[in-house]
Amino acid sequence: MSRSLKALIGPSILNSDLSKLLEESQKLIDNGADYLHLDVMDGHFVPNLTFGHPIVKCLRNHIKDAFFETHMMVSKPEQWIAPMADAGVNQYTFHIEPITNVEEVCRQIKEHGMKAGIAIKPGTPVKEIEQYISIADMVLIMTVEPGFGGQKFMIDQMAKVEYLRKQYPLLNIEVDGGVGPSTIDCCANAGANMIVSGTAIIGSQDQAATIKLLRNTVQKAINKDKTIP
Repeated sequence: MSRSLKALIGPSILNSDLSKLLEESQKLIDNGADYLHLDVMDGHFVPNLTFGHPIVKCLRNHIKDAFFETHMMVSKPEQWIAPMADAGVNQYTFHIEPITNVEEVCRQIKEHGMKAGIAIKPGTPVKEIEQYISIADMVLIMTVEPGFGGQKFMIDQMAKVEYLRKQYPLLNIEVDGGVGPSTIDCCANAGANMIVSGTAIIGSQDQAATIKLLRNTVQKAINKDKTIP
């Protein structure tokens, strides 16, 4: 948990030209991204297959200082903890739906020197994540079904964000899916402080301006909400 909340923007590199992954990732950092959101899919938990720890390690070898978050859309998140830690990941975010040993996975993540993020799909009630908040560094509320880019933002998921922000004022709350300039206001007003944005940033003619817009909107909401320290 952070002592105070800060607006953080993490572009999803999955939407970039994967043949130029290093160049695209460095460009995002240079344009003001606070962290890189790396979507890892295993073809089981979600239908699609992306990349694993070897590519993440290659990126880390060239991008030394950036904060890397891996969003593990996988059936067995415990299987990849050690390899991702070795690859230089800073935060390991996994879904609670496919497993029963959430506490053990969080423990292993932290033993490997990473922050632990826990995520839920749109169909998972927010109450199912509450028992784990005390051992997590962040909660990710998916605003689309995981596994595919370019989906329409699910505004009904903001009720989960609002509930968590009210109950846990210091919690880092991330939203992911369909977030961009047209949807950032409702995310910010609901209480999300970590914003994953793929298409809206990657496809922007001015990435720096888009990142700045998203960050300023969220920070303004944080500053306005007196319930957030």
